[in-house]
Parts: sequence; structure tokens; C-alpha cells
Amino acid sequence: MEKTLAIIKPDAVKKKAAGKIIQRIEDEGFTITGLKMLSLTKEEAEGFYVVHKERPFYSSLTDFMSSGKIVVMQLEREDAISHWRKTMGVTDPALAEPGTIRREFGFSIETNATHGSDAPETAAWELSYFYKDKDAIEKL
Repeated sequence: MEKTLAIIKPDAVKKKAAGKIIQRIEDEGFTITGLKMLSLTKEEAEGFYVVHKERPFYSSLTDFMSSGKIVVMQLEREDAISHWRKTMGVTDPALAEPGTIRREFGFSIETNATHGSDAPETAAWELSYFYKDKDAIEKL
């Protein structure tokens, strides 16, 4: 079984789509082994997206991710990373395949409803960012 991080972003939480997205996650065969709702500070968002620090969208992305509540989940299933990315759809909701989460719930490239890890190493780092030992989350 593989693990990945999924985030329901502030735009989808504000749109009251979190429940529908969680239902879709379960319908896709994922087991949710960690779930919490929280608000990121600007500094926490900057820390999480540090890989994009030199990109022109870094400031607006971290502003957005610290603008409201998010839902953070650890998902598990075979091929979790690739299956979650396929379920989400491409970054731009306008270009995402019909039936994908971003196509259904996203607004723009930046406000696109969900986040997902892109590789096993990224998933391990991202999960550890949100799930510390005190959270009693299963080790990767």
C-alpha cells in the first residue's frame, strides 16, 4: 500500500465542497488514515511550499493557502500517488478532464480545490509536515 497527502484547499472548503470531495476519495478506493481541518499561517504555508520559493506565484499561492481553512488527509491505497493525481485532474481546472475534482470544484490554476503529492519522496516530506509524532499517524 502506498500513502499520499491530499489537501482540500480554502476555495473548496469555502464552497462547501469538502464533504463531496471526501466522498469521492472514498469512492475511488482510498482509505483515509489521517484527517484534520486547520488554518495555515502565512509562514506555515511558505514552509510547506518552500519548493516553489523562486517561482513568481509563490507569494500569491502562500497568501491563498493561508486565507482560510483547509482539510489535510493521509490517503492510502495501491498506487495512491498516481491515482490521486488522476482523480484530481491537471492543475488548470479549465484543462482538466471532465469528472475530475479540479474540473468540478476548481476556479483557476491557483484556486483549484485540491493538492496532492507528486512522488513518494514528496509524499513522505509533505505528510511529515502535517503529521508529527504527536498526531499518532502511522510512520511511512
